[in-house]
Amino acid sequence: RSKAEMRHTCRGTINLATANITVEDSCNFIISNGGAQTYHLKASSEVERQRWVTALELAKAKAVKMLAESDESGDEESVSQTDKTELQNTLRTLSSKVEDLSTCNDLIAKHGTALQRSLSELEALRLPAESSEKIKQVNERATLFRITSNAMINACRDFLVLAQTHSKKWQKSLQYERDQRIRLEETLEQLAKQHNHLDERTRLVPLPADQSCSGKGDLSDEDDENEFFDAPEIITVPENLGHKRTGSNISGASSDISLDEQYKHQLEETKKEKRTRIPYKPNYSLNLWSIMKNCIGKELSKIPMPVNFNEPLSMLQRLTEDLEYHELLDRAATCENSLEQLCYVAAFTVSSYSTTVFRTSKPFNPLLGETFELDRLEENGYRSLCEQVSHHPPAAAHHAESRNGWTLRQEIKITSKFRGKYLSIMPLGSIHCIFHATGHHYTWKKVTTTVHNIIVGKLWIDQSGEIDIVNHKTGDKCNLKFVPYSYFSRDVARKVTGEVTDASGRVHFALLGTWDEKMDCFKVQPVPGENGGDARQRGHDAEESRVLLWKRNPLPKNAENMYYFSELALTLNAWEAGTAPTDSRLRPDQRLMENGRWDEANAEKQRLEEKQRLARKRREA
Repeated sequence: RSKAEMRHTCRGTINLATANITVEDSCNFIISNGGAQTYHLKASSEVERQRWVTALELAKAKAVKMLAESDESGDEESVSQTDKTELQNTLRTLSSKVEDLSTCNDLIAKHGTALQRSLSELEALRLPAESSEKIKQVNERATLFRITSNAMINACRDFLVLAQTHSKKWQKSLQYERDQRIRLEETLEQLAKQHNHLDERTRLVPLPADQSCSGKGDLSDEDDENEFFDAPEIITVPENLGHKRTGSNISGASSDISLDEQYKHQLEETKKEKRTRIPYKPNYSLNLWSIMKNCIGKELSKIPMPVNFNEPLSMLQRLTEDLEYHELLDRAATCENSLEQLCYVAAFTVSSYSTTVFRTSKPFNPLLGETFELDRLEENGYRSLCEQVSHHPPAAAHHAESRNGWTLRQEIKITSKFRGKYLSIMPLGSIHCIFHATGHHYTWKKVTTTVHNIIVGKLWIDQSGEIDIVNHKTGDKCNLKFVPYSYFSRDVARKVTGEVTDASGRVHFALLGTWDEKMDCFKVQPVPGENGGDARQRGHDAEESRVLLWKRNPLPKNAENMYYFSELALTLNAWEAGTAPTDSRLRPDQRLMENGRWDEANAEKQRLEEKQRLARKRREA
């Protein structure tokens, strides 16, 4: 079972946190929930029974502890005055107990010394032989007691020293945390007031009639916070469309996919030329912090949000955007030198991030089984297919082939965490690129994407981390470093550096550039070192060795009004003839959002969420 399903009770199960475990005889034991469910279990031997009972008791204790921790972590209310008073009383009680322990320590030392003195005096007296033996025996036992008492006294003394030393530190730490919490609450309250004030001022500013937007959708109540529903299991389009054809839905059942007559002409035109614009994004503002403040620590795919924070593309289409600069792989396929080929592969890797520099909106989460196919065989010589292969956790598979001699495939699982001030998106999985002529097989992984200024300020994106590109046939490697942005750094923003080495580790090329603009390549020339060896001298010391590998294409005109889409991104959601019924282009909520009908898109999203909740309940029944 998944984590999201753990709180849902299945038939025939007993919650360990509330279970009663009793032993009946040498081999039998009973597990009961105190109600109608009771299980009589028998082990093969008494030892086996004891192992089971012990394991169940430990699991029960762990379940109770986890339940208590979960309740504490889910409590978002501030600590009440009663809790603070109780904590202070507990600390005072502990302090008094430490003082009592110190007093007992002194008394034991005092009385122990007196007892030893009395026994020594008694032994010195002239007594009969029988009495002397008894006194000697008592003296030996007193000596053992003294040794044991001294050990206890030393342990107590060490504890007292540690307790007295750290007690003040604990008091200071507690007071510091309390002050920090108060400051944080005051800061958040001030930020909330500022946001409310800005929202009020925004509403007072009149908008032109053609730019005003009523695309305001209320967030539906979530009875399952661990699910994020973006589309139905059966993909449909609005019912008022005319021309029909029959296809299959994602789950395998049949459904009718309708296309309006008004799109027929558009479908024919898309074969001739690609669209260069989409409807402008409505000028409607919504407080992101008001949605995200209760989602700190959660995964992005499990945060319910309206379409106001989305862009009209799915995650599958965003993956296809990695092929924006496919010509870099075309050039790499023509290289005879594997090290030069690796330079172009590295440039292609960096170029896939250039489309993200202004893209702060969230793509739609695909459904399980949703697909996206992009056929550019005639124009660019390649064809691409993506499919959502897992819903929890969300994962997609991407495969692209080119007539120019290369194949690209990747399996990506997106994990993300909201940290309060920023959002971290961590793609997991490997990317493979194979060149048909040489058989060179390259693999690499993606870096971490961070969205900053979630609470206040303008959203901006940064890429950080390292990428190791490996040629598994020759052993050549390229290490790329994406330098994180720093306000105090003198380096150019979004800087990327890299080195291309052969199997022996010798550097042949140095790479330098930025992930949002361009990448240059410099040949490294070895020069004699001081001890007779070779010292590396990068080619960027000599400008004549510089080669421009990649440069970003300019964005289309008015891109800021079209979600900062590139030329390729503008064409990804265009209607095309012959698309599969599971294709992302046929998602109704995504299509409504692209057309600027956000009210209807949010209503459609709520309907689809409810439909998926019902489908999930039927699966669990």
